[in-house]
Amino acid sequence: MVLPPNDPSLTLSDPVLYINRELSLLEFQRRVLEEAQDEHNPLLERIKFLAIFGSNMDEFFMVRVSGIRKQVEAHILDVTADGLMPRDVLAAIRKQANELYNAAQHCLHQKLLPRLEKSGVHVLDYAKLNRSQQEKLDLYFREVVFPVLTPLALDPGHPFPHISNLSLNLAIVIRDRKGNEKFARLKVPDTLPRLVPLKRSSGGERRDGTIPRQHYFVWLEQIIIANLGLLFPGMEIVSAHPFRIIRDADVEIQELEADDLLESMQASIRRRKFGSVVQVAIYEQMPAEIRELLLDNLEVRAADLYVQNSPLGLVSLWQIYNHVELHDLKYASQKPFIPPQFRQVTAPGDLFDAIRQENILLHHPYDSFAPVIDFLNAAARDPQVLAIKQTLYRVGQNSPVVEALLEASERGKQVAVLVELKARFDEESNIGWARTLEQAGVHVVYGLVGLKTHSKIAMVVRKEGEGIRRYLHLATGNYNPSTARIYEDVGIFTCDEDTGADATDLFNYLTGYSTKQDYKKLLIAPVNLRQRLEALIEREMDHARAGLKAHLIFKVNSVADSAMIQLLYQASQAGVKVDLLVRGICCLRPGVKGVSENIRVASVVGRYLEHSRIYYFHNNGKEEIYLGSADLMPRNLDHRVEVVFPLEKPDHIRHIRDNVLATYLKDNLRTRLMKPDGTYTRLKPQDEQVDVQDWLMNYRQGKKA
Repeated sequence: MVLPPNDPSLTLSDPVLYINRELSLLEFQRRVLEEAQDEHNPLLERIKFLAIFGSNMDEFFMVRVSGIRKQVEAHILDVTADGLMPRDVLAAIRKQANELYNAAQHCLHQKLLPRLEKSGVHVLDYAKLNRSQQEKLDLYFREVVFPVLTPLALDPGHPFPHISNLSLNLAIVIRDRKGNEKFARLKVPDTLPRLVPLKRSSGGERRDGTIPRQHYFVWLEQIIIANLGLLFPGMEIVSAHPFRIIRDADVEIQELEADDLLESMQASIRRRKFGSVVQVAIYEQMPAEIRELLLDNLEVRAADLYVQNSPLGLVSLWQIYNHVELHDLKYASQKPFIPPQFRQVTAPGDLFDAIRQENILLHHPYDSFAPVIDFLNAAARDPQVLAIKQTLYRVGQNSPVVEALLEASERGKQVAVLVELKARFDEESNIGWARTLEQAGVHVVYGLVGLKTHSKIAMVVRKEGEGIRRYLHLATGNYNPSTARIYEDVGIFTCDEDTGADATDLFNYLTGYSTKQDYKKLLIAPVNLRQRLEALIEREMDHARAGLKAHLIFKVNSVADSAMIQLLYQASQAGVKVDLLVRGICCLRPGVKGVSENIRVASVVGRYLEHSRIYYFHNNGKEEIYLGSADLMPRNLDHRVEVVFPLEKPDHIRHIRDNVLATYLKDNLRTRLMKPDGTYTRLKPQDEQVDVQDWLMNYRQGKKA
């Protein structure tokens, strides 16, 4: 990445002051990869981070690269704020992606696999096994694998088969008795474990309840290659070469033309499996003629071929992490904290009594997600509750949240749920839940045309005395108990009257035709969020110009909105101290003289996925903190329904300021500082070591004051 010049004539819209979004996202993947390379992390956790890196790179190609490819193919010459044209971005992506893939494979083969071997986890090559071991795997092939396989020939009577997204395949060359060579394609079945246990004890608990210390695995594709003769009797197997493809999986919906959004989404998911190919991963040994055959039939360019080492598809390493129960090679288990207000709850009404007494703050995963489930269960079972309204973005499988809503409907409550069908890669799960809820009599809506609903809010309407009271849960994260154990998020329970009125107006906006613009406390995108954030930043600039202390701390996932970046540059020039805690994409350049020398950008990557969005404004000592679901990106500010809400309880503001944000700013173990050229440098502790995630967990357990 290019370092901006020290040029006083630069305007704040100059492309040199912006970093390309896609290249910044690849820098985030580099930070994830660093966790796999970090020897301080437990060995199996390093394997997990390598699997996460592989999954992230798959998604990057499926969504981001595919989108840029479409721009190139459509001859779109528009440049983004950073000044790069789509073709230039593709070339830069290929260079950086190859560097990352090579570094990941080096980490796996030179660092992790040798250490796994010493720890009793053996990933073996079929060719190096003894005869007895091979016979066991050959028997497994005949009994389990062989019936699943479907070899597909390529000849005038058999066109090149359509190959599904993320599939691992074998390109096989065979020779008949007349000496004629033929080509066949075979899909390695994804319905079977890719890492095949060599011993029955591998990968799990023994029958006597003990955990084996030695685990042996062999790659499924190696077993298949060794037994190809059974698939092609009477033919000579000349060679077999694995390849893996990634397709365009960015679902496009023309909502205005779709009579039924649910059916349209189902059709789009089916199309995702067969979008255009954006990457073909192969081994170096694949001969030129087979490469050319794949390029021609998959309709890709040579630049879309990525030569990698084994395994193709690092995401398969999840199997080692999930099935090897060697707890000394993983992070120590940690029990989340349950706030005292929820410990004495014995009846549904008790929970509402607790919320009525005070707003309650939860910080996951340090605080348990159980109170959120309890809140919805209490609403379903309390006879005083009249209605429940909620937004659902990603709820996952076997969702207790949805079960609570179903129970509420069965008990006669009025339940209205907005299910976001366009939550990428969770569409199938959300479609299933939407149908289940509809069948139970729940009012289900799918959001607004052209807007993805990303807000996280649940409202319970309860009859109390002669009136009603609205109880709310507002959060930065999804209603998903599984991810709540590994995603860092913040939420509050409140029954504040003005916030409840705003929530009612929001749900009317989502389910009806409300065009209300004047919300009392909530910041709502695309209604007033951008304008209110701009006003709050400008207020901080006014304080700085008046010689007063001015400080902004924004903790977000991404900073990519050009107008917001320019405003932050202006804040820096006005003398405002700006601390940005940005997990992923950051298109702003910090530390540029005359432009952003008052801006510091830090990124924390660790055990938990940083996910909360926190906006802190010093406001001349009258501090304000807002939490919510929105990042500083055009899609969040202009093209999604987002909710950002204020913290109003003084001790909550102090806690987020002094214990949360201050500790993030002091972290020197998980933090990387961004340099003006867009690269990151990991901090090295000089004195006291501070790991913000460990500190927060210990704090909630009472181990730190």
